[in-house]
Amino acid sequence: MARPKKEKELLHNHQIMLRLTDTEYEIVAAKAKDANLPLAEYVRKQVLNKKIIAKYEIVADLPELKKLIAEFGKIGSNLNQIARYFNSGGIHSQEMRNAINQSIARIYEMKYEVLKMAGDFHGNTETHSE
Repeated sequence: MARPKKEKELLHNHQIMLRLTDTEYEIVAAKAKDANLPLAEYVRKQVLNKKIIAKYEIVADLPELKKLIAEFGKIGSNLNQIARYFNSGGIHSQEMRNAINQSIARIYEMKYEVLKMAGDFHGNTETHSE
C-alpha cells in the first residue's frame, strides 16, 4: 500500500543550500542524532526556533550499582513470595511480619546507598563554611 500524500501546504518545496565545515557538520549531525531527528528536520526546527528535545541515555557500569540491582531483584522476589503467601490465604504470623520488616529495612538501607552513590557520581560533596 502506498504512503498517503501530504497536503499541498505541508510539502517542503523550497530548498536552502548551506555549506558547513567538517567540524560544523559533525556537531549538527551529532545534535540531530541526540534529538533522534533526521538531519533536515533538526535543521528546520533550529531555523524556525522550534523546541528540540535531546534525549541522553546514561550508562553506568559500576560494580556497586550492579550489586544493588541484584539485591533489589532478590528483595522483589521475596516480597512477591510474601504477597503470594497472603493472597493464597496464608496466616499472618510473626515469622511473616519479621520477613516483611527485614525486606523493608533492607530497601531503606539500599535507598541510602544509592543516594550516596548518586551524590558521589555527580560530584556532590558536602562543604562546611566557617
